This record gives sequence, C-alpha cells and structure tokens, in this order.
Amino acid sequence: MASASVPLLMDDDTIAFVEEDETNQNSNKLKHPYVTAFHLAFRVAAVIVYMFCGLFSNSFIASFVTIVLLLSMDFWTVKNITGRLMVGLRWWNYVDDNGKSHWVFESRKGNQQNRINSQEACIFWTALILCPMLWSIFFIIALFGLKIKWLLLVCIAIVLNGANLYGYIKCKMGKEQNVSAATGDFLRRQVIQKVASMMTRSPPTNNPSQPANMI
Repeated sequence: MASASVPLLMDDDTIAFVEEDETNQNSNKLKHPYVTAFHLAFRVAAVIVYMFCGLFSNSFIASFVTIVLLLSMDFWTVKNITGRLMVGLRWWNYVDDNGKSHWVFESRKGNQQNRINSQEACIFWTALILCPMLWSIFFIIALFGLKIKWLLLVCIAIVLNGANLYGYIKCKMGKEQNVSAATGDFLRRQVIQKVASMMTRSPPTNNPSQPANMI
C-alpha cells in the first residue's frame, strides 16, 4: 500500500471543501451542532454500553454485537462526515487500475482554514484522542483481569478508533493537496484512456469456417 497524493475518484460524491458552508460565523457558536453531537454520540454510547452492559443483560453475544455496531457507526460517521465538516480534513483509500492501493489525505488550504470553528475543532480532537486511550485502559483491565472474551471486542474498538486517529493526524501533519486541480487532472486522464481504448478496439469479425445459419 502506498501513501501519496493522488487524484479524487470520479464517482466520489463527497462535497468539495470549497463548496461547504461559505459563511464565516461566530467562533463562539457551533456551526454544526448536530454533526458535533453525532461525533460524540456513537463513541460515547459504545463506551457506556461496554462499562454497564452487565447491568442490563447477561448475554455476551448481545452486548458484543451492540458495541460493534456502535463502533462501526462511529467509524463511518467520523471518517466520512464529522472530520470533513468540523476540522476540514478527509482521508480514504482506493485501488487503481493496476491493483495498487492508494491512501489519500486531504486538508483545507489557506484561507479555507478560517471557516473551521475553534470549539468544534477542540471537541473533535479531544474525542478523537481520548477514546483510543480509554479503550487501551479497558484492554489492560481485561488482560490482567483474564477477561479473555472481552479482549477481542476491545481490540476491535482500538483498531477502529485508532484508524481514524491515525488518518486525521496524517491529514493534519501531511502534505496538503489541491483538490480541484487533482480532480481535473484525473478526469482528463480518464477521458484520454477511454478515447484511446475505443480507437484501438478492433471490430468483431465473422468466422468464415462456420456455416451460415440455415432457416
């Protein structure tokens, strides 16, 4: 797998950074209150269910499935929505025509950073950092408490939370790329490839050795 600046996908339906919320609102007021709530909701719910599931159910399978679903929803929400809207960062992976895997890490450039709300950014990074640390503490407790059946669940939580943490740190610290220029360059290459494929495709020919169909 390669980590490089690569063009956006043609079928990427994610809103471009420059199209999002052009208004510069008061930094003391949350610009995306519902997004901020969902950024916290699933990961906090997963932690609460893990800590208190024994009070509501004795079924390990039910608790396991519920927590994994909450972790999965949190991973998808943070990766695809909250990071883009709250801090102007975005990351994903795709496989090119040669079967090579590419990781894309983007961040808003220049004056676009001014649209980021400071309170939302603080909430985003605090939750993003604290939750993997909390799950790491749960891992140590489960390990020394010999709660082997819970170790797999805690490992899943660490992996999903850690993946988003790593991806957004890479976006924040990595090299920024020009989204619109990369998209245009990628589309031009795709059009040229399609035209070349159509021009070099040979027309189908009839096999003279086969007799014509008799009616």
